[in-house]
Amino acid sequence: MMSTWKHMLLAGAAAIAPAHAFAAPTEAPLAEVVATEDAQTEYSSEAAMADAKAKMQKEIDQVIALIEKIYGTDKLPPVAPAQLALAQQTTAALVPPGSLEKMIDNLYGKLFKGILGEMGGMSDLMLSIKTGVESEKIALLDEPSKTAIADMLDPYRQQREDQVMTVIKPLISEALRDMEAPMRSGMAQAYARKFTAQQLTDMNGFFATPAGGAYTSEWMALQADPQVMLTMIKAVPPLITKFMDRAPAIEKDMKELPKEKQLSDLSDAELTKLAKLMKVDVKVLKEQRDMWTGDAVDTTAVDAATDEPAYDASADAAVEAAEAAADAAASIDPAFDRNNWSAADRKRVEDAEAAIEAASVGAVDAEETAVANARKRLPPSAD
Repeated sequence: MMSTWKHMLLAGAAAIAPAHAFAAPTEAPLAEVVATEDAQTEYSSEAAMADAKAKMQKEIDQVIALIEKIYGTDKLPPVAPAQLALAQQTTAALVPPGSLEKMIDNLYGKLFKGILGEMGGMSDLMLSIKTGVESEKIALLDEPSKTAIADMLDPYRQQREDQVMTVIKPLISEALRDMEAPMRSGMAQAYARKFTAQQLTDMNGFFATPAGGAYTSEWMALQADPQVMLTMIKAVPPLITKFMDRAPAIEKDMKELPKEKQLSDLSDAELTKLAKLMKVDVKVLKEQRDMWTGDAVDTTAVDAATDEPAYDASADAAVEAAEAAADAAASIDPAFDRNNWSAADRKRVEDAEAAIEAASVGAVDAEETAVANARKRLPPSAD
């Protein structure tokens, strides 16, 4: 965006240009240079935004095409107009205007404000980082004391939080309102196919009653009710434990099949047949087979044989650069500097990171052991 001083410069140049256009034609280039510089910057920004939007739309179109292919939604027969009208009445009751916003408010009003409190200086951890006092000691303070401390460190903290809510919440509300019409449309198609005309009529009759109206106005918001979400989260560990306990029995009951064939498992005659099916020279498949069965693998030759592009290390380099940039951006805030953390807080974070790393290594080791055990049990493949 053009800086303030450049706006002033251009405005002044525009104001005096008519009066001096003929008397001092050499003064114009200054404004032209500034205008050209800012125009290029703004054009570059607009072009980058346009490219980003085009890329996003292309990716969304690919996802849509994939979903249509998997589910065959583009090949479904049309719904009878009368049936669709009943379903539209049903979904209009189930998704009245403001439903999505009410659902998100259960999260937004509580969760988002809680996050603002955590990151805005009210949490024990953030107060500890800013003051160097152990978070355990801060936890013993009452809320008025914590609020007073946070206000001393940032007198405009509340205004800052209010501004974030004022700016972000209307945008979220607008986006959710835009989503409701497509959601009702898709639901109407699904309901028209799933339920009979009589069932839809019965639903619409119930939704027209006081009890039905109360249900339709709250059912979606209740999906994000804190009690519902909390019980769902609490149900996850027992579910995982059940699968872990039954893993040996499941593994025993699962039917064991020979592993899939690789090129090295095929005879020359089979390779010739495969080459004809794939319309390639049999030498390509044999070279590929020999590459993978040799002691050393030349990745360049493998890529050439399989008509696949060679591995591009720049992709990993780009990811690493992005991560480094993110780390650099985070380091601007001294709160992210671990040297500013209390010993107790730093130990908790490091213990959690160590546990995650150990779990990752353990998962890899367990997978390798499972593969090795499976290979021992499988019969040798025949050539």
